Amino acid sequence: MCKPTYFDVCYSINPWMDPSKPTYVDTGLGQWKYLHDLFVELGHQVELVAARPGLPDMVFAANGATVIDGKALVAKFRHAQRREESEAYLEWFQQRGWPDVSMARHDNEGEGDILFTGTEILAGTGFRTVPAAHAELAEFFDRPVVSLTLVDPRFYHLDTALAVLDHGEVMYYPQAFHPASQEVLAARFPGALLAAEADAEVFGLNAFSDGAHVVLPEAAGRLAGQLKERGFEPIGVDLVELLKAGGSVKCCTLELRR
Repeated sequence: MCKPTYFDVCYSINPWMDPSKPTYVDTGLGQWKYLHDLFVELGHQVELVAARPGLPDMVFAANGATVIDGKALVAKFRHAQRREESEAYLEWFQQRGWPDVSMARHDNEGEGDILFTGTEILAGTGFRTVPAAHAELAEFFDRPVVSLTLVDPRFYHLDTALAVLDHGEVMYYPQAFHPASQEVLAARFPGALLAAEADAEVFGLNAFSDGAHVVLPEAAGRLAGQLKERGFEPIGVDLVELLKAGGSVKCCTLELRR
């Protein structure tokens, strides 16, 4: 995770960002700290990457890399405003002795667009990560990659429209995807939890699951009820300040799979 020390909305690179609306750093810090402390309370080890001045979106640590089997592929951001984040994440992994770390060659926004089911990689494209990055992922991690195309600019990253709940179990908002990708998801995950637009719009799918608990925005009440019916323990959190930049629970959380 990355503390939102320099969080602000001073440019717009997604439909949620409006620089004319005020942001409140102290509010964002408090909401982020609640999420951080909740992860610790749930038994997870949380490591921090230092925030850097001039990089207000670094709080969205999920975008910084993809980490599977102890290997880290560091992101290559599409927009100039975020490109310097890549160096920060590359240095973080190198300084901690991760043995297999590489910078992506193609535009690839880390776990924003790349989600791991436990066996295969689901990779989004359409707004940020390019299709060529999917082949690079398959080569680097030696894992099968399923390409999914996003079509609704509100859901510009895969992790805003789909969440992995457990091995082979996902939840998603179908209308965020191209019809061909909807067919792929329906065939691969016939029992998936399908979210309503109202829950997707409050970033209910930008969630973190450890297989038992699902941490998600508290505004996604119906989705929380659906999760409870399936045996998960939903835990609602308030990250509305960070949502002003188009991010929530999962965006703040890069999973380090050693």
